[in-house]
Amino acid sequence: MEKFDFIEMRIPAKAEYVGVVRLSISGIASRMGFNYEDIEDLKVAISEAITNAVDHAYREGDDGEITVGFGVYENRLEVMVADHGGSFNLQEIKGGIGPYTRSEPVENLREGGFGLFLINALMDKVEINNNYGVIVLMTKYLYETEVGLDDDQISTTQ
Repeated sequence: MEKFDFIEMRIPAKAEYVGVVRLSISGIASRMGFNYEDIEDLKVAISEAITNAVDHAYREGDDGEITVGFGVYENRLEVMVADHGGSFNLQEIKGGIGPYTRSEPVENLREGGFGLFLINALMDKVEINNNYGVIVLMTKYLYETEVGLDDDQISTTQ
């Protein structure tokens, strides 16, 4: 089993908390040794994922929560954004993520639209689990040589 540190935050599903998470990811990525451009990409990607969860996951007046998880590995940062609030069971989440099938239009996913395409452009790998709410799992490698040829994709489970 690969060693990693796991950091988890739970925030109210409100746009004003996006900045708190941006500061957190910036600090974590900086500590790991990511360069300025990669840190900016991470900040934009996590902002998009949280904004989409805020906009789409909860009805007006709902006191929703968003859970953000950071998997800090030696060679990469994995970032999870979930719109259902509960704590992460990492193995369960990763076990429930599968390849994105072309037959399922991205627009059908709750957080679909431009945000998902932007996240996919900025991150090395993007996976989606929509079994219980929507979980977006984004990976950014510390060194570009780590990126596999087949990792530039969006995947999802139904």
